[in-house]
Amino acid sequence: MRFTMNSNLEYEVKAPTIFILNLEAAALPRQRIVAEKLTLEPANPIDRFSDDEGGSRFFRVLAEPGRFAVAYEAEVEVNMLDQAPEHIREVPVGDLPLDILPYLLPSRFCQSDLLGRFARREFGELEPGHSRVTAICNWIYEHVDYVRGSSDSQTSAYDTMVLRAGVCRDFAHLGIAFCRALNIPARFASGYAWKLEPPDFHAVFEAYLDGNWYLFDATRQAALQGLVRIGVGRDASDAAFATIYGEAELKGMSVGIEAAHPVADDEPTTRAVGVG
Repeated sequence: MRFTMNSNLEYEVKAPTIFILNLEAAALPRQRIVAEKLTLEPANPIDRFSDDEGGSRFFRVLAEPGRFAVAYEAEVEVNMLDQAPEHIREVPVGDLPLDILPYLLPSRFCQSDLLGRFARREFGELEPGHSRVTAICNWIYEHVDYVRGSSDSQTSAYDTMVLRAGVCRDFAHLGIAFCRALNIPARFASGYAWKLEPPDFHAVFEAYLDGNWYLFDATRQAALQGLVRIGVGRDASDAAFATIYGEAELKGMSVGIEAAHPVADDEPTTRAVGVG
């Protein structure tokens, strides 16, 4: 499937400020960037760096006081794995590739150690595999309310478990924490989400099963086969679309994604969407 997407950010900068931005489509084997354009106003020079493992592409720019705007547009071709969930198994810890092991550990926003007893009691006896991660997503969807403004940048998975309310970022963190508590590697993923209403950057999570990463969205708000990934990491701290060192106020933001060609709806409830 091929998608066109765009994002526009506008800031009022009050003092010289460093921006580290992560809003370009990730460069991945199953996600080919056909064309893209990045525009900065004013057109300040940028430094680029990337995460080779997760495909995240960052750039750093110094903005002087005044208006600072960033516009990104791209056309991206996505080729997801499409598997029958019942055949997707968990990987024993002793068989995991070494570079996957960090995604078993607690992180700042995903305190799997604090939620381990609950996760094992609630999900520990379920059949291991894709179906168990789906059950985790079902539990979150049924027991946590999606409420805009109910959390902030400091809200963790443990907080969400207590408050029983959050947004996509919080749903993803809780899913990651539960998976890690069950020895299932899991990581945070941000992206442009087709069919998400209203359009916005979206957060989901990936679980490592049967040698591949598979996408999960406990909010059930987006079409997983239409997620163009931007960044991945241990949690949202690794995949923020903007990290700011200085004084700047966000004055406006818009995000959009459309299918480049007419496509038939998939059945995400009966197929597993993998990203390799």
